[in-house]
Amino acid sequence: MVALETIIQQKQSGEILSNTNIQFIVDGYTSGVISDDEMTTWLIAVFQNGMSHEETLEYTKVMLNSGITLDFSHLNGLVLDKHSTGGVGDKVSIILAPLLASCGLYIPMLAGRGLGHTQGTIDKLEAIPGYKTALSLTDFQQIVEKVGVSIMEQTEEICPADRKIYALRDVTNTVASFPLICGSIMSKKIAEGIQGLVLDIKMGNGAFMKTISEAKELGELLKTVGELYGLKVSICFTDMNQPLGNTAGLWCEVLESVECLKGNGPSDLMQVVYHLGQKALEIAGIENSEEKLKSNIKNGKAIKKFEEMIIAHGGETEMLGTPQLHKPKFRKEIFAKEDGFIGEMDTLQLGQAVVQLGGGRIQKNDKIDYSTGILFHKKIGEFIGKGEPLLEYFCSNSIKFKSGDNLLKNIFTIQTQKPNSPNLFY
Repeated sequence: MVALETIIQQKQSGEILSNTNIQFIVDGYTSGVISDDEMTTWLIAVFQNGMSHEETLEYTKVMLNSGITLDFSHLNGLVLDKHSTGGVGDKVSIILAPLLASCGLYIPMLAGRGLGHTQGTIDKLEAIPGYKTALSLTDFQQIVEKVGVSIMEQTEEICPADRKIYALRDVTNTVASFPLICGSIMSKKIAEGIQGLVLDIKMGNGAFMKTISEAKELGELLKTVGELYGLKVSICFTDMNQPLGNTAGLWCEVLESVECLKGNGPSDLMQVVYHLGQKALEIAGIENSEEKLKSNIKNGKAIKKFEEMIIAHGGETEMLGTPQLHKPKFRKEIFAKEDGFIGEMDTLQLGQAVVQLGGGRIQKNDKIDYSTGILFHKKIGEFIGKGEPLLEYFCSNSIKFKSGDNLLKNIFTIQTQKPNSPNLFY
């Protein structure tokens, strides 16, 4: 067996690692033989030098084989999941998963925590009182079978390697690496036992992929790996040059998701929900997909399915409308200093601000402040007058709150000419 130091040096030199050495690294870190510091050095080497196609396939395979794979083949309906590469204000999973389940699909979703400047679905759902994101596989499978949808975190049984590596990538600035992204996403999705997968590849200044060419390169890689394992994969490319919806944070995003499921969601967010939802129903062979999705929002089936999932996870649905729950202790508006149109938004900086205010982790064991968030009063293309509010930020930590003005300065570019609004889809 080659020594760990040698394997790290090989990757630092841009060499291609053998299957045996990739397995040694992943298994060693998962079991605790390899330390955080040693694994960080290897992750940085991969981040800087990449992996070959063969290395990426092997890395994904080793991650997948670190745990078990579920089997939902006995269910009378398509088993499907949706995954986003991450963005700011991206709460689509919380809305789309119960919506698809209300249309007859089965959605076993293993979701993640915050990663880099993005906020994670699991952190958001844990803001719901009583909602258990850590379930036994038996409970997870039973909820999927009975309710049609379950969203939980990774377990020690499914892709435990990714669960551990994911947390380390979050705090070591090694997120935006195609091989690491592919291994993380596809190992989890394949292990879910799904038949179909809708991938939402985010592109823009608030995404890990900054250009459409980068997004398409990652999309092709993910699609290739998925199809090798027999999945029907649909790739969507959506915009992240500004936050999605009107909020970014934790509890505020849950509340906005509830409003979406009740039919009161902002246009941009609901367009993305319906776009991805149509792709899912097309995989399932369901006709009149857009009409079906909109109907189940209007008739209350989608919000009912969301509430059923919360109850099945031990959560309290009556708390969703409680204004005092996770009420931030501090909040402040930022105002425009001139008249004009919103030309650009620094979405990456917005996401980083949410993290710094308490809505994400700087160290692996940091506690999350569920009250943290930002409410956007204006988006790109809209006119704002001098002295009108651009946004409002809030949290419950007085020290972090004091840094808000500095974190959120120069977020908006205000111009005299009305710009074109960014495309939502590419």
